[in-house]
Amino acid sequence: MATQKYQRDSRRLLEQARGELTQGDLRQASEKGWGAAALMMKAIAEQRGWDHERHRHLTRAASHLRALTGDGDVMDHFARANLLHENYYEDTFSESDVAEGLDRVELLLDKLEPLLDS
Repeated sequence: MATQKYQRDSRRLLEQARGELTQGDLRQASEKGWGAAALMMKAIAEQRGWDHERHRHLTRAASHLRALTGDGDVMDHFARANLLHENYYEDTFSESDVAEGLDRVELLLDKLEPLLDS
């Protein structure tokens, strides 16, 4: 049940992030983009019985997935999402930086979702 909620909320947050970006709220768009990536990673970790309570657990899960799938983009996209999280606090990204970050989050979600058992 938690896995499905994480997955559903992940997609919802990405949609909200795109709305925030359109409205010019780069900080909120950034944080919701990070949240979308984090929740999808939590869905994967939950399903596999991996720790996912802390930030470092999510990074570890991304590393595990890179090793399991052989897809280096998983870690790269997750790292980009983490930069969105940092931008929430630092507010240094341009609109195009945030937009690109959200695109990378969407690519990450598209890669991770098929790894979830239906």
